[in-house]
Amino acid sequence: MLHAPSRRRTAVGHADGGVDVVLATSIGNGEDLGPAVRHSFESGKPEALLHQLRNIVRKKEVEIEELCKLHYEDFIVAVDELRGVLVDADELKNMLSSENLRLREVGSELLLRLEELLELYLIKKNVTEALRTLKVCVQVSKLCLTCNMHVSNSRFYPALKTLDMIERNYIHNTPLKPLRKVIEKQIPALKLHIEKKVCSEFNDWLVHIRSAAKEIGQLAIGQASSARQREEEKRARRREAEEQSRTGVGDVACALDIEHVDEDSMLELDLTPVYRAHHIHTCLGVEEKFRDYYYKNRLMQLNLDLQISSAQPFLESHQPFFAQIAGFFIVEDRVRRTAGGLLSDGQVEAIWETAIAKMTSVLEDQFSRTDTASHLLLIKDLVTLLGATLTRHGYRVAPLLEVLDSSRDKYHELLLSECWKQISDILASDSFEQMVIKKEYEYNMNVLAFQLQSSDTMPAFPYIAPFSSSVPDVCRIVRSFIEDSVNYLLYGGHINFYEVVKKYLDKLVIGVLNEALLSMIHTGNLGVSQAMQIAANIAVLQGSCDLFLWQAAQLCSVPLRVVERPRAGLTAKAVLKASQSAAYSALVNVIDSKLDEYLALMNGINWTADEAPENANDYIHEVIVYLDFLISTAQQILPAEALYKIGVGALCHISDSIVAAFLSESLKRFTLNAVVGIGNDLKTLEAFADERFQSTGLSELKKDRSFRDCLVVARQLLNLLVSNQPENFMNPVIREKNYGALDYKKVASICEKFKDAPDRLFGSLSSRNTKQDARKKSMDMLKRRLKDFS
Repeated sequence: MLHAPSRRRTAVGHADGGVDVVLATSIGNGEDLGPAVRHSFESGKPEALLHQLRNIVRKKEVEIEELCKLHYEDFIVAVDELRGVLVDADELKNMLSSENLRLREVGSELLLRLEELLELYLIKKNVTEALRTLKVCVQVSKLCLTCNMHVSNSRFYPALKTLDMIERNYIHNTPLKPLRKVIEKQIPALKLHIEKKVCSEFNDWLVHIRSAAKEIGQLAIGQASSARQREEEKRARRREAEEQSRTGVGDVACALDIEHVDEDSMLELDLTPVYRAHHIHTCLGVEEKFRDYYYKNRLMQLNLDLQISSAQPFLESHQPFFAQIAGFFIVEDRVRRTAGGLLSDGQVEAIWETAIAKMTSVLEDQFSRTDTASHLLLIKDLVTLLGATLTRHGYRVAPLLEVLDSSRDKYHELLLSECWKQISDILASDSFEQMVIKKEYEYNMNVLAFQLQSSDTMPAFPYIAPFSSSVPDVCRIVRSFIEDSVNYLLYGGHINFYEVVKKYLDKLVIGVLNEALLSMIHTGNLGVSQAMQIAANIAVLQGSCDLFLWQAAQLCSVPLRVVERPRAGLTAKAVLKASQSAAYSALVNVIDSKLDEYLALMNGINWTADEAPENANDYIHEVIVYLDFLISTAQQILPAEALYKIGVGALCHISDSIVAAFLSESLKRFTLNAVVGIGNDLKTLEAFADERFQSTGLSELKKDRSFRDCLVVARQLLNLLVSNQPENFMNPVIREKNYGALDYKKVASICEKFKDAPDRLFGSLSSRNTKQDARKKSMDMLKRRLKDFS
C-alpha cells in the first residue's frame, strides 16, 4: 500500500502528454479554477480549455478504475476495521456519560455547602458591623430623645442647642446610612415643628391682642376726649377771666391747671410671646423670616380692622372701628420701642401709611354714603380725637386731617349723587311731551315759581307749556341743592362762600344735569318728537341758569350787583348750549334714519322704463307726508331758528339720497324716462318746500338759503341728464352758472350708467329723430371728456 501513490503519480505523469501542467496541478490540489476559466473566456479560447478538461476527466477515470482494481481487497478490510472502531466509540461515549453524571451529583452537594459557608461568613461580617454601628447610633438616639423631651416640655432653646450638637458632631459620623437619612430628614422637620409651635403661640397672641386693641383704643380716645374737654373748659375759663378783666367785674381767679393722666388705667400689654418667637427665629437663623411674618400678619390684621361691616351702618360702627385702629398702633408703638429691632421705623411708617391710605379711603367712601351732614360732623369729631391720640405716640396724622378738611367736598358729592339719581329718575319717567297745566296753582308751582313764563299775563287754561314735566322738577332739585349747600357752608363757618356755592352749582348743572341729558340723548331710543322736546327743554334750562345764580346770591346775602357783573354767570350756561347742539344733532340723525326708510322705496323704481311716468312716484308722497308731520311738530315745540335747521337738514339729506341712488352700485343703468320720473318727484318736493317755507314764517328770517335751495344738487343733476347739450357741463361758465353744486367724479359715474333709450332687438335699425341723436352724441362727448378729465 505504501507503494501505490508512487505508482499513481508515475502513471499520471506518463499520461499527461500535452495537457496543461498548470491546470492539472490546480485540479490535483483542489484549487479554484475560476481565474483560469475567466481567462479563457476573456482570451476568446474556451474550446481549448474545455478540451483540456475533458482530457483530464478521461485520464482521471482511467486512474480511478486502475486504483480500484489494484486496492479492492485492502478497501474491504479497511471498511471492516472502521466498523469495529465505531462500536468501540459508542462504548466509550456511554462510559463518559455515566462518569459525568456521577461527577455532577457529587459537585452539586459541594456547591451547596460552599454557599452556606459564604453566607455564614457574610452574617458574621454584618453582625460585627452592626455592633459597631449601634454604638454610634445609641449615642445619636439619646441626643434625639433629649431633644424630643425638650420639645415636649416647650423648652425650645435647649432643643435647638441639642439639634445643633447633633448636626455638628454626629450626623456626618453616623455609619448607619438609613438612620443618618432619617435624622437628616427629621432635623428640618423638628426645627419646623419648633418654629410652628412658637408661631402657634405667637398666633394666639395675635388673636388676643387684636381682641384687646379695641379696649386699648377706646381708653386712649377717652383720655384724648377728656383732655380736649379740659382744654375747652380751660379756654372757657380763660375767656371768662378775660371778659371779667376787661369789664372789671368780679374777682379774677388764677389757677394752675395740671393735666393728670392715670397711667395705671392703661392696659398692661403682655409682649412675651412676641419676644420669645423673635428669639427662637433668630436662633434658627430665620430672623428676617419672622420679622416679615410679623409684619405681614399685623398688616393683615390691620387690613381686617380697616374693613367696614356692611351689616351695620357706619354711623353706628365708626366708634369701635377707629378705637380698633388706635389700639393697633398703640401696640405697634410699644413693640417698636421694646422688641429689639423686630420692627424698623420704616416698617412702622409703611404700616401707618397703609392705615392712613385705608382710613382716608374708608372716610371718603363712607362720607359719600352718609345721608346727612350731622352724621358727617359726628364722624369728623371722632376722627379728630383719633388724630390727637395717635399724635401723642408719634404718628403723623396730617393726611387724615386733610381728608377731614375736605369733608365739605364729600358732603357736596353726596348731594350731587342724590341729585343725579333724582334727575335720572325724572328724565327716565318723562314722556317728553309738552306739559299741560289745567289749574292756576299748577301754573304758579311749575311756571311762575321758576320764572318760566313767556309773558306776565295769566294764560287761559288748559295751558300748554313749551317744556315737558321734567323741567320744573329739575328746577326744584337745583333749588333744593342750593339751599342744602348754603346751609352746610354756613354751619362750617366759612366767610365768603358764595363762590363755593357757585362752583358746586356749576358742578351740579354740568356734571349731573347736563350729563344726564347727554346720556338721554346718546343712549335713549328717542323718537322725533321726543328729541325735539329735549332740545326745547335744554333751551329753557339754559335760560334758568340766571335764576339759579340769583337764588344762590340771595341765600348767601350777596348783593345782586355781584351777580350782574360781566362774566359773573355760570359756566354751565355755555355747556347747556353745547348740549342743545348735541340734541339737535341727535334729532337730525333720527330724522335722517326715518327718511332713509322712505327713500329706500326708490329701489322699486323702474330705471329702464320704456315710457316716462306722468306723475310722481309713490315713495315721494310718503316722504312729503313725513316732512309735513316733522315741520308741524317742530313748529309747535322748537323756536324758528331750530325749525329752520331741521327743515334744511332734512331736505339736504333727501337731495343727497337722490344723488346717492344714481351712484348706487346696485344700479347698473338707467334711461331718460327714469330721469323724467325722478324729476316729477323733485318738482313735487320743491313745491312742498316752497309752501312750507312761506307758511311757517321762515321766509321772514331773511336767510340766504331757502328750503328749495337745499335741493339744488339733485335739481342740477336732473337738469344735466335731461339737457339737450349735456356736454356744456365742461364749459366753465355754464357749469358755474347751472351745475356749480355738482362733483366731477360723481357726474362721471352717473353718466356712465345713463342710456338715452332702452336697448331693443335690432335697435340699430330703429328710426331715431335728430334731437335724440344730437343729445346722445352730446352725452357721449361728455362721457369721453369726463373720462379724459379724470
